[in-house]
Amino acid sequence: MSLSPLSRSPAGTGGAQDLPPPPTSGIASKSSFYLAMRILEPPRRDAMFAIYAFCRAVDDIADDEGDRDERRAALDKWRFDLDELYAGRIRPPVAFLAEPVRRFHLDRADFEAVIDGMQMDVDEDICAPDWEKLDLYCDRVASAVGRLSVHAFGLVPDGATELPTGAKLLAYHLGRALQLTNILRDLDEDAARGRLYLPRETLEDAGVDTRAPHAVLAHPGLPRACEPVLQRAREHYAQADLVMAGLPKSALKAPVMMSVGYHSILDNLAARGFAPPRPPVHVSRFKLLVALLRHLFS
Repeated sequence: MSLSPLSRSPAGTGGAQDLPPPPTSGIASKSSFYLAMRILEPPRRDAMFAIYAFCRAVDDIADDEGDRDERRAALDKWRFDLDELYAGRIRPPVAFLAEPVRRFHLDRADFEAVIDGMQMDVDEDICAPDWEKLDLYCDRVASAVGRLSVHAFGLVPDGATELPTGAKLLAYHLGRALQLTNILRDLDEDAARGRLYLPRETLEDAGVDTRAPHAVLAHPGLPRACEPVLQRAREHYAQADLVMAGLPKSALKAPVMMSVGYHSILDNLAARGFAPPRPPVHVSRFKLLVALLRHLFS
């Protein structure tokens, strides 16, 4: 389980061979964030579609159930293709990124960070990491995506050599909020892959004495173990809201909708609880619509 916006693809899709550029708009249409991306101006929308397609491709490698060495090689192939792209040699698999990188000055290091996060899932089936390791994971697979996205949103002035403080803080807090929400939403799906992203410290504090994913999810202490993760996600949403209050409104329609949509998932998770059975929880489309109307007419 990796990026917050991603929907699962079937296993067996990762590979190191050259692939044609993906149809970015079709891939993005499967995202929980499709509407938030779709309402952007065409060049910004297309850049977000391309960023999402990149994330989808490397996430598929991380979630593939094939040989770990082959998946590492597939991620290294993406690193090589990015090196070529930034050196001015555009290879077919990354051609869809060429225009967004040129137009919005997307940082090579942020693409690399996303791949590094995916490699954490390839190297091992993460189970009960400590908070420090979980935060690093969230930074790589979510906040790094945010650092790419703020360029497309219009929060980085032309010619800027580094991210402005507000844009950097938005990527930091909103990325982590979305990823922690995703972790709480996907407990059962991740357990089926042999993964468990709940922090070791919260499990210990809740008296959960096993690290086997399915055993943890059946333990009566699970709701208590989830509570600190839920609260930390709420804190990141609150900090993201404070940051957005000081940023240009014209550049916030997409991140506002992303925040409202996933915050509604977190609220629905809290209302449902974490004891089994755990029926699926979805975005509140009503809250999304209200957020969009408020943003358009306030």
